[in-house]
Amino acid sequence: MKLTFKLSLAGLRRFFLVLLIVFVSGSVGYLIGNKNFRPNSKESVRIDRTVPADKPLEFSLFWQVWDDLNRLYVDRINLNSTNLIYGAIQGMVGAAGDPYTIFLTPQQNKESKEDLSGSFGGVGIELGYKDRTLAVIAPVSGSPAEKAGVQPGDLILKITDPEKKIERETESLSLPEAVSLIRGQKGSDVTLMLARKTIEKPFEVTLKRDTIVVKTVELKLQANKCLQDGSSDLIDCTIPVIKVSRFGEKTDLEWDKAVAEIQRLKKEVKYFPGIVLDLRNDPGGFLDQAVNLASDFITSGPVVWQQNNNGEKTSYAVSRTARLAGMKLVIVINEGSASAAEILAGALDEKADATLVGEKSFGKGSVQQPEDLPGGAGLHVTVAKWLLPSQKSIDKVGILPEVEIKNDDNDQTNDKQLLKAIELLTNINSS
Repeated sequence: MKLTFKLSLAGLRRFFLVLLIVFVSGSVGYLIGNKNFRPNSKESVRIDRTVPADKPLEFSLFWQVWDDLNRLYVDRINLNSTNLIYGAIQGMVGAAGDPYTIFLTPQQNKESKEDLSGSFGGVGIELGYKDRTLAVIAPVSGSPAEKAGVQPGDLILKITDPEKKIERETESLSLPEAVSLIRGQKGSDVTLMLARKTIEKPFEVTLKRDTIVVKTVELKLQANKCLQDGSSDLIDCTIPVIKVSRFGEKTDLEWDKAVAEIQRLKKEVKYFPGIVLDLRNDPGGFLDQAVNLASDFITSGPVVWQQNNNGEKTSYAVSRTARLAGMKLVIVINEGSASAAEILAGALDEKADATLVGEKSFGKGSVQQPEDLPGGAGLHVTVAKWLLPSQKSIDKVGILPEVEIKNDDNDQTNDKQLLKAIELLTNINSS
């Protein structure tokens, strides 16, 4: 097995994207065409039945079905050749059996990039799959979904929108299709039928769509009482709590501001207990951002390994001088912590002596490579699996915290997980 230890992060954002697909909409697309019949539409695909010489494939069955559908379908005047092609390619890509390998229409590709830029429309739900069922990875902070009580791990069984004449069960629904159904005009309503482990029967929640603006990094300074190491006297202390909601285009800048504030605080106080890093409901994002954040705690060596389809492994090492190295660190995770968030949590657990608190993470250990295609379309292909610095895979397994604690679904005002994380830094045992 080939091992490559050093790999530059230059251009990483352009090529390797670790994310739970977030509110891209619609179906899928490609360029093939029609021979004899032109449905009632403005064609956006070029019609050409020529099979490339280097691809000796038999397409006669495809074209027979194409012609029969266009000849026999009762409402053939409403058939749209572009949509037919998109549907055909959706089937091809879906045949890979990987829900994160998808083709994006130009509009979908545009919206996918907008999501990572930090602003998009919708109800604020990060989508993924649990046992091949459409699921809530995480509600976006402050979004209509969060305000309505939607929780990580909720299964989405049905989507209803009377205004758009939609009533669709989600079985066999792709992520882009699901998002196109959930997205809509600001101020309009969409109803989701959800299933939750703690509730016996499925239930419905109606959400009013809004513009979702995501700040990826937020810092709060928590005033508290601490026991200084080796002392029995309580003293005033301040604990920085950094909430990272995703890894997007603005993350580095927002993180730098938080680090600068922590460095300023550490210089001003007599006792600095450490940092709480809250990665709950963080669905992931750009891999290079996760590596950069980890590099502020880890002084050397690999942060994450990537294993391709040939079994070859490549490491991504620390990318800068560690500004927060040696500080006591507690990380809070839950089942909404996925992908790049798991990379960060796992790396800091193994290499920065961090303590993990909360619930087992989502377990998404795959890497998607985004490709921009002609006409603005895009393709996301799972190209590799990522591994922890120890080369352990967490795909479909997740990361188990050292201190397991679950919040009470019926009392969301009492954040037991965050309180436990803070307690570990204060050296005060409240139990």
